Amino acid sequence: MTPDSVGPFSRPILVERILKTGQPVTVEANEGERAALARDFDLPGIARLTGTFRLSGSLHRLQVTGTVEAAVTQTCSVTLEPFDGTVSEEVDVDFAAPDAFAGTPAEDADIPDPIVNGRIDLGSLAAEFLALGLDPYPRKPGVAFEPPAEDEEEKPFAALQGLKGREAGNDG
Repeated sequence: MTPDSVGPFSRPILVERILKTGQPVTVEANEGERAALARDFDLPGIARLTGTFRLSGSLHRLQVTGTVEAAVTQTCSVTLEPFDGTVSEEVDVDFAAPDAFAGTPAEDADIPDPIVNGRIDLGSLAAEFLALGLDPYPRKPGVAFEPPAEDEEEKPFAALQGLKGREAGNDG
């Protein structure tokens, strides 16, 4: 598996080694990875991206819990100005060996993410949860959407109402 095939932030880890230690695993994106993710997510910038994960279970069935924290620069959907914000997402994902659910129709089971060659990619997982945590319509703090003021003379159906009035006058 090459880093390009899984995305710009890849940290494959050997499940067996981590289960033996029982210690949390922290992955942090470097400057180049953050810049690539920012381009992928259409963000002005990502100043920090860290995932802290705890693995439990076995080599064939695994649960990953933790948090993904990021400092991002987003573009305000109202003013179009860049502003800084944070993302914090709780992670709770199940993984399983690919053969654990062989023959199970996808609609019959909530099939976990695969453990591939005894490894899972915590960088890709962190990037996925960052994407999930981004507000699709971010607003700079203190900015509220103000719909345009309606002009009393220009209501949406005013022209039709005017035509209807003229038609009624032509009937007689």
